[in-house]
Amino acid sequence: MGLEISLSKRPSEIDRPVLGAFYGNLQRGPEVNHNLMKLEPGLYLVATPLGSARDITLRALDILASADVLAAEDTRTARKLLDIHGVPLAGRRIIAYHDHSNAKDRKKVIHHVVEGKSVAYVSEAGTPLIADPGYQLVVDVRREGLSVSAAPGPAACIAALTVAGLPTDQFHFAGFLAPQQVARQKQLAAFMALRATVVLYESPKRLNALLADIETTGGPARPVAVCRELTKKFEDVQSGPVESLRAFYAETPARGEIVVLIGAGEDPKIDTGDLEVALVHAMLNLRVKDAADAVAGAYGLPRRDIYQLALKLQALKTEE
Repeated sequence: MGLEISLSKRPSEIDRPVLGAFYGNLQRGPEVNHNLMKLEPGLYLVATPLGSARDITLRALDILASADVLAAEDTRTARKLLDIHGVPLAGRRIIAYHDHSNAKDRKKVIHHVVEGKSVAYVSEAGTPLIADPGYQLVVDVRREGLSVSAAPGPAACIAALTVAGLPTDQFHFAGFLAPQQVARQKQLAAFMALRATVVLYESPKRLNALLADIETTGGPARPVAVCRELTKKFEDVQSGPVESLRAFYAETPARGEIVVLIGAGEDPKIDTGDLEVALVHAMLNLRVKDAADAVAGAYGLPRRDIYQLALKLQALKTEE
């Protein structure tokens, strides 16, 4: 006699051993990797794979199997992911929440949490809110004093940083830049002064224009990496001076999802005389320590070194 499960029940109300036996039966379905668990009421932001379905975490599967309500940027993609991993809907429907969703849509999601339910939200791929929908939903949920939790996992920006071969000790993620050239160049000009690797997302159609603007604002030798189709069959990483990458992609048009990383430029040569003038001027109105802090911050130099130079200048002034 076969097992029977009431699909009218919420997943958290179904006995875990019963469901486990049901989906472990080779005649009824595949072995699965999720466990049912009791989730507290709240919004659960669940990261999903970029390309390889096996990159999902076991905790993500547990939450997707156990949440009372499912919400997704793309309901078809979410349903496919659940099917791949043998996570049953168990009578649940998937609510759509995407870039075009409005306050009314958010209220519907929040209403479930207010009623004491757990809501799991997934974007189409990667981590919700990271260049994906969900920010305003989180703001509104927190404004209501309700719980927000994360099930971390894949993110294209982090995957790209790990394989690009550019410094990772400091990085600035900027997502998609403005599509208009003037606005985009203005954004890039500000990034070029950062002492950090800049991480961007871009479409294949605009990649060549972006690389041209990087060369215009950062110079032809600026180190750049272009990471395509991360975790997928045709994953590819190209790195080098931006002028070389421009030439490469002029001959080999890019396809797929793209992450562009821009390395920091070389430290500018700072004249010691300019530093001394700046310190002397600053010490006219500030204490030595405060003057050193101000000049070090302005030039992006270690405070300790500038403080020692300030003490030396002060000693020379005392001797005069």
